[in-house]
This record gives sequence, structure tokens and C-alpha cells, in this order.
Amino acid sequence: MALHSLNLTLFLSLLSLSTLALSLTPFSPVDNHLLDCGSTVPSTLDDSRRFVPDSSASPLSIPLRNQNPNPNSPQIYQTARIFRRPSKYEFQIRDPGTHMVRLHFQSFNSCNLDWSTARFHVLVNGFVALKVNNSVFDGVSGLMIKEYLIWVSNEKLVIRFIPFEKSCFAFVNAIEVVSAPKDLVADTAMYVSDGKVSGFDGLARQAIQVVHRVNVGGSKVTPFNDSLWRTWSTDEGFFDLGLGSERVYFGGRVKYQAGGASREVGPDNVYNTARLIRSRNDSVVNVNMTWVFPAVRGYKYLVRMHFCDIASTSLGLLYFNVYVNGKLAYEDLDLSKAANYMLASPFYADFVVDGDDSDSLSVSVGPLKASMPYAVDGILNGVEIMKLNNSVGSLDGEHCAEWVLRSWPRGHVSVLVPLVAAACVLLSLSMVTRRRIMKKKESVAWTKLPVDVS
Repeated sequence: MALHSLNLTLFLSLLSLSTLALSLTPFSPVDNHLLDCGSTVPSTLDDSRRFVPDSSASPLSIPLRNQNPNPNSPQIYQTARIFRRPSKYEFQIRDPGTHMVRLHFQSFNSCNLDWSTARFHVLVNGFVALKVNNSVFDGVSGLMIKEYLIWVSNEKLVIRFIPFEKSCFAFVNAIEVVSAPKDLVADTAMYVSDGKVSGFDGLARQAIQVVHRVNVGGSKVTPFNDSLWRTWSTDEGFFDLGLGSERVYFGGRVKYQAGGASREVGPDNVYNTARLIRSRNDSVVNVNMTWVFPAVRGYKYLVRMHFCDIASTSLGLLYFNVYVNGKLAYEDLDLSKAANYMLASPFYADFVVDGDDSDSLSVSVGPLKASMPYAVDGILNGVEIMKLNNSVGSLDGEHCAEWVLRSWPRGHVSVLVPLVAAACVLLSLSMVTRRRIMKKKESVAWTKLPVDVS
């Protein structure tokens, strides 16, 4: 379609302008707060990062140590900080912009706690980030790491832990607050809805939760091998292995270039592996590769798809369609043109899609009429699924941060709850109005890819 071709041209132009400064030097964040909560001594992980004790924590909180730790467990999971009442961490910020926030949770045996009463909210800079409302921590359970991308415009980032009620408690084992590279989250993406693709503005200032980060066709990537200390899982739990695709591994050098994805957007270990569709004879195969991910209704999702042509023998051979939730997101993607006519050069595309109609979200690539026989007819190297905050500023539930803060038992709850609910409605209306105003700009682009505790 002509509109899609125009969108790609605009995307590449804006992408080049916004990412001319490409650096292959290791990323060194300006803000790099790493806390080992409840500990009295520093902890060093396998990736050489050093977590410091949260020694200035409120005297009303409780440090907890695992008396029988797993010897193979990282030290940050051998202690925790317990909160019986609303508490907060305040982090000083020197580099305004997007920050990566990771929260680590790991319960362990303790005769002093009933982990089924670990029921709480977590607020990050005024957004509801997490709601724990079940017995997931009843006894010794698996590790849970929640990752967020949060815009910070002032000199402070605040994380609050709010127990549901006085009989409950909140806890955390470790916290990361790290400034992100400037090209990690752009302000625009492509909004894919029924029958059309349009611009989505204001993305960078949304609260974003990373839900799935997948290395397509490759092995698991650990924080040790990622310059932003991320984990990329394999795609085998999301991909239908019976679709006749093949894996490919590239042993050469991934060629990062200005206008494409940087090493911080995606590491070499993601771009040097892929799944692909290949025509073995004089006819083009009629099949799509599809990945399906669990999703929550009522939220918009940012879908980031990573591409790098590591399979073609020459330029101008790889053309395919891209689909998100079964809708055509890009028709006739010319990967050579998108990568500035260089093989093994990565780029990525950002799409925003509604998650209203089902409990899953799908991404697909597949051949088109222009695809060539005896050639690669579709490729994908990586995919990230990220949830955007809803109209009341929440990533987990229908209550706004003001409601959560005011719901802590203070008396006169019957009068307070309706007032706070009304405030949430007003907040929702203001956010919807802001979204409509920003959409009127008709900006169409693709995306390239010390602590005070009280």
C-alpha cells in the first residue's frame, strides 16, 4: 500500500535525524542506583554490578535475612526489606529522561512471616506499577522481576510500597534505577488499528512495563551479555514450532550504523540469530511465522520488532509483510532499504496496538507477492512486548495512585473512597483529552530502532 511505503520513508528519515550519534563504547549510565534491600553489606552479581545496602531505610521497616539460603542464589535474594505501613524510596536523578526501574522479589522461608499476607501496591513516580493480591509468595516461590521504563522530568524518582491493609505487608529484595540511553524509547510509534496505520505520539512519557523480551531463534541472553543488563528469553514458549521455519546463526560482525538500532537497543546476541522462512524451489511458500504472547485486556501495548538480514546472499532479495494482532502493520517491507542497503545491519520498528479484545497478542511475518523464490521470504530476530499505562495511570488494575495512597486505613473510609474515585475519573478524562490533542498533530513516524527512604 502507498500509505505504508510513505510511512516507512518518513520513519527512516526521522530515524536518521534522531540517532546520528552512534557509539560502540560501553554504555555508562549517569544515574545508576543499585540497592540490596535489607542487607548490611554490598553485593556483587555475576555481571560485576555492585548493589549497596539500603542502610538509610526507615526504622519502621524490617530487614529480613534468609537463614537457610540457596548457595547458588545471588546474594541480593538472601535479604529483603519488609514494610508494614506505606513507605518510600527517593532516588536523586541527575539525568532527566527515561529511566529503567527493576524491582526484584524473592520470598524465602521465615518463621516470622506469613507470605500469603504479602499483599501490596507499588507506585513509581505517580503511576501504579504493581498490585500483588494473591498467595504468589505463600512459602518459597520463584523469582519475580518487574521491569519498567519511566520518564523522569525532575530531580527525584520515588518508589512507594503500600500494603493493602494493616494485616498485610509489602517487601522487596533489590531495586535498580538506571538512566536509559536517549534512543531507547522514542516519542512516536505506529498505531495499528482496524484497517489503518497512523501515528502514536507521547510514547516516551507513558509508564511502560516490559512484559516479554524474546531472542527469536536464539538462546537465552543474560544480563552479563547485554549492555543494559537485560534478560532475553528464548521464543520456544511463544512460537509454533510446526510451521516449517528454520533457525539461522550469523558468525560475522553485526554492523550497527547511524539511523539503525544501537547495541543498547538490541545486543549482538539478538541480532546474530533469527527465524526465517525460505523458499526452496521456484514457488514462494504461503505461510506466516507467528508468535503469540499472553496479554491483559484494557491496555495498549508497545510491540518492538527487531530485524537484521543475516541470511540473504546479496541486497534487494528480502521482502515480506509484518502483522500485529492479525492486522497488517507494514506491507512490502524492503529490509535492504530499511537497513540503508547494508546486510547484517540491524534496525527495529515500534507498533502500538490495543489489547482490548482478547487475552493474547500476536506478531507475524510472512511472504508477499513480491517475495522471491529460492530466497528468504521473512525474518525476525527479536521481539519485545511492553504494556502502556491505562487512562488512570495504572499498569496493574483500575485504581489510580491517589486512590491507592488514600486507601490505607485512616478512618472515615466510607466518605473517602467515593471522593478518591471521583479524582480518578477526572484524571482519566484529562489523560484521554491529552491523547486526543496529541493525535491531532498527525505526526507519523516509526521508531528506530544517594537514596532517602522513609
